[in-house]
Amino acid sequence: MGFKIPCPNCGLRDAYEFRFGYESKKAPHADADLRTWREYLYFFENTCGIQEEWWCHSAGCGAWFKVKRDTSTNEILTE
Repeated sequence: MGFKIPCPNCGLRDAYEFRFGYESKKAPHADADLRTWREYLYFFENTCGIQEEWWCHSAGCGAWFKVKRDTSTNEILTE
């Protein structure tokens, strides 16, 4: 199912030009224990609904940016 993603540099583009970079979440402090870092790096909510995500325009300008997307419909809610 294709959808469009608004790149901050290139404008609205087909989703196939982008690489998904996972959910956006707050990183732990640098001195956090290994368990905290493991949970941050490997465990995700995988929400069915609205979540903030990192995307990279890999087939375009190469920019990384965040968008809010409804994962059940692929509707982009913010740019």
